Amino acid sequence: MWPRKSAASPDAELDVGHLIQDAGRRSRRGGAILLSAQAVRVLGQMGTLVVLARLLPPSAFGLLAMVGAIGLILDLVKEFGLSAATIQKNDITQAQVSALFWINSSVGAVLGLGLFLAAPLLAEFYGQPELTDVTRWMSLAFVASGLAVQHWALLRRQMRFATIAGLETTSDFLSFAAGIGLALWGAGYWALVAQRLCGPLFQLFGSWVLCRWRPDMPRPTAGVRTLLTYGASVTGSQLAVAFARSIDQILIGWLWGPVLLGLYERSTRLLMMPVNAIGAPVYAAAMPALSRLLEQPDRYRSLFGQVMQKIALLTMPAFALSAVTADWVVAILFGPSWKQAVPLVALFSVAATCLPVAQTSGLLYMSQARTTEMLRAGLIDAAITVVSILAGLHWGPVGVAASLAAVGVLVRMPLSFWLATRHGPVSVGALWRAIAPPASAAIAVGVSVGILRYFMQAPTVAALAAAAALALSVLLLTLFAWPETRREVLALLSGKLPRPSASG
Repeated sequence: MWPRKSAASPDAELDVGHLIQDAGRRSRRGGAILLSAQAVRVLGQMGTLVVLARLLPPSAFGLLAMVGAIGLILDLVKEFGLSAATIQKNDITQAQVSALFWINSSVGAVLGLGLFLAAPLLAEFYGQPELTDVTRWMSLAFVASGLAVQHWALLRRQMRFATIAGLETTSDFLSFAAGIGLALWGAGYWALVAQRLCGPLFQLFGSWVLCRWRPDMPRPTAGVRTLLTYGASVTGSQLAVAFARSIDQILIGWLWGPVLLGLYERSTRLLMMPVNAIGAPVYAAAMPALSRLLEQPDRYRSLFGQVMQKIALLTMPAFALSAVTADWVVAILFGPSWKQAVPLVALFSVAATCLPVAQTSGLLYMSQARTTEMLRAGLIDAAITVVSILAGLHWGPVGVAASLAAVGVLVRMPLSFWLATRHGPVSVGALWRAIAPPASAAIAVGVSVGILRYFMQAPTVAALAAAAALALSVLLLTLFAWPETRREVLALLSGKLPRPSASG
């Protein structure tokens, strides 16, 4: 699963000339590999989430979420967009990647030390003394991940998707085992701390073993300023997004404590888990492929349209189903003690129908090196998100979730499409055409399953399975009505995969 690539020189790990000719095929094959691995990982994540939710109280998850909300922001500062710079730049050199490695490693170490020293202040802010020790242990993750940023970027640059899939899957399952094992042993919230630490530590070890690139000693290097400018713009945009995604948890934890934050965070995680699981392999597979096709706009346009439509097909109908069966999902997965999470799951499901496609449009900025525009768009989106959070905060976690869902569907997704397509070979109409079949299928699934709910009220596994079967049938029928997806539905039903078009 983890093939090692021989390299005669350090620059051999940076060469991408051999990838351009069949970038589309490699991207599709890599996407299939990573999505398959992600399916396994999501099953493991869901199983772990269910088991830990029954072993630990909501307050344990809320305690970790208090640190995690800050950690999400600091993690982007540690990376500083430099992995994207390594992937995107065709002619990057050994000296430049080495300089980026030392920058990432230094920033990771500084952030880890800063979080360690700030742990008592964080505990005082939330009024939770246990956070001091929890935060100090969590600071180790920044040091480990800072040392692995460039190795992961090089694996993605070389489109070594089987290696990436193997590392990520193994890392996840080691973390799952540590968390569940310690929870069964009675370690309480320390089980969650161990789970969070295992992943970065193993990924550091694995990426250094399987990527044979090694950094030179630090020295002044030409061209690094340009890469830092690219990375700063990417980071600024991502920081705006991360702040917008974290401020709700920070405020809820501060105002209402770890129990309600635990309910809110678990509900968010239940829905964000598949979003992140799909988004990560799409970025890993599509980013290098699109970057190699910048000089071929027809192929670029075709590949991006395929990526956008596949993302929408995987997410929109599924989240429509979870929105109308939220009470069943919570009762079956988490049990009666999590009943307060039902409206949160329903509302976050609505928000999640549009979030993945909105995020995917960001690939246009990154693959085209339009980082200044990406920063501007990220700041606009973050401002809208923060305003929507503040607007719903008076009504507690449910009010925040409702505001985020409404603004996400009506404002954030349309605006992200328009901003991302103002320049470049892809038009805003192309994005709407790509998601039209999945969006219509999602509406049909929501209506049909909602009608079924009148006849099946009990939250049983059989009822949920029946709803899923109905949703799948409605999905296929709706897609069959669209000419652009009919061919793929027929191929799926016949057990054959459609051949890729010549333009892709």
